[in-house]
Amino acid sequence: MKKVEAIIKPFKLDDVREALSEIGVTGMTATEVRGFGRQKGHTELYRGAEYVVDFLPKIKIEVVLPEDLAERAVEVIMNAARTGKIGDGKIFVSTVERVVRIRTGEEDLDAI
Repeated sequence: MKKVEAIIKPFKLDDVREALSEIGVTGMTATEVRGFGRQKGHTELYRGAEYVVDFLPKIKIEVVLPEDLAERAVEVIMNAARTGKIGDGKIFVSTVERVVRIRTGEEDLDAI
């Protein structure tokens, strides 16, 4: 099993969710996060004063998938989240050793 984590722009969440649903992904976790990368934040003007916004709002999506679906999910997320501008985000893929569904005790692929 693989865990796919994607950091995307907030307005792309619905596009990514719909694209993942189309390939058979049945569940995901989305969290509002803040961060920066090469983009390094930006400056804003508020009531005549300029200030720096270091941490930009992003959405972190997490899905755990069978290995055969993980690569397709990465492609789908890339296509749905891409704007072509700096700050589009990143995707991280890692191996998951074990999954347990708390309610039933099911494990691994049965628990996804």
